[in-house]
Amino acid sequence: MLKRLSPVACTLVVFAASTALACVRAAPTSAEAAQNANAPAQNANAAAQDAKAQDAGAPTRRAEGQTLVSDSLPKVRIEFAKDFKYVGGHAFILYNVARAEQHFFVDADKDGRVRRFYWVQFEGYLPTNTHAYDYKVTKSVQIGGLDFVADAYARNIKANPGRADSDGARARGFLASKGYRLASDEVVLQRLVHLIGEPKRDELMIIYLEDLGARKLAAADFAPGGREAARWDEFSHSLLERAVGGMKISR
Repeated sequence: MLKRLSPVACTLVVFAASTALACVRAAPTSAEAAQNANAPAQNANAAAQDAKAQDAGAPTRRAEGQTLVSDSLPKVRIEFAKDFKYVGGHAFILYNVARAEQHFFVDADKDGRVRRFYWVQFEGYLPTNTHAYDYKVTKSVQIGGLDFVADAYARNIKANPGRADSDGARARGFLASKGYRLASDEVVLQRLVHLIGEPKRDELMIIYLEDLGARKLAAADFAPGGREAARWDEFSHSLLERAVGGMKISR
């Protein structure tokens, strides 16, 4: 995820108020930051190449039942618990500097209200730039032999809709087109990012989201001074366990 809630930068998945997602990254991604910094220096040839790159093509990964299969970058199989239904995927050019491919497995009620979901994103910078991903690592986990940067966030999606051109907004639009919306604006997200090779120009990002409303909780409860602030470490630890426990990664 380009610098986003990525805090890919992830502004984590933040669904739009009542119907869908909004941006999910808290901070801009490295890609976004690099794009803003280098925009004035782009020459006509690079601009022409970027224009051609706007066609991201069809998704190259596929779902086989409960398993998402990627044949490269990285070559991996991710199997999700049976409570999660695969609802599709799409690809697009993010911030004009990277190709992103998103896939979604959701746990929703009969009316399309999402209680939990997994958002899987394969992302890589375009050959028209030399950017690389750079994350501040405060926690890491290993899943299926892959190392992931791990961070968690509580968000009120209505209050933090994010950029209209973000990957979160794309996720929102895609899920809304499939008839899904978050059960409430109060959510908590676990982000897992695996950086691929050197110089780290590709990444696999998995975001696990839960509805806080069902627990009678709000994102503000975990903010400094909030009524549950003292429990954040415990809560985020259990969130990570649930995120990892609901999937199996193999290579």
